[in-house]
Amino acid sequence: MKLSFATLMLLSLLLISSSFLQFSMALPQTSAPAPLTKDPLQGFCDYKCNVRCAEAGYKERCLQYCDICCRDCKCVPSGPRAPKSECPCYEKKKNSHNNKPKCP
Repeated sequence: MKLSFATLMLLSLLLISSSFLQFSMALPQTSAPAPLTKDPLQGFCDYKCNVRCAEAGYKERCLQYCDICCRDCKCVPSGPRAPKSECPCYEKKKNSHNNKPKCP
């Protein structure tokens, strides 16, 4: 009797532990989220380009090209009518297909 009771207890413990193991393996593995790599120029370029493109007729296009130029040159002329010579790199950037100024 003692042997059958001990065997029954051992089998039930084995069943419980295997079901727990299956349950824990079915749970999604949580891992730490990837660290956010924030672009240090993002805030700077957003602000400078908003000022630069404030009076633009095609504001979205102006912001797009200004952002590209800002990230490359790390500078933007100070205002909507400020001369491009304030940022020489900005002034020198040209489109490859028609050699016109790239930066607004």
